[in-house]
Amino acid sequence: MAPNGPTRQKAKDKKKRLKKLTEKAQCRWCKGLKTCEEGLARIDWKNVDQLQRFVTPQGKLFSRKRSGNCSRSQSLVKAAVKYARQMSLMPYVG
Repeated sequence: MAPNGPTRQKAKDKKKRLKKLTEKAQCRWCKGLKTCEEGLARIDWKNVDQLQRFVTPQGKLFSRKRSGNCSRSQSLVKAAVKYARQMSLMPYVG
């Protein structure tokens, strides 16, 4: 028995929705650039305002999933936050 017209359309719509949900968002540093290297050069430990966006009020780093970073940029953000803490630009605890 072949599916009817309306049910076939519903199946196509569902497939489109699932495709949108499964598409991977691009990293905020790499977005719109040809290479990831250009974006990663912008991560700087001296820019505290920028690094505060990746830290909770308690001083914990946000996860990759929540911050929207790729693995490489997340590790560089982590190192920049740690270095900024050592230089007393950011607190260890909020």
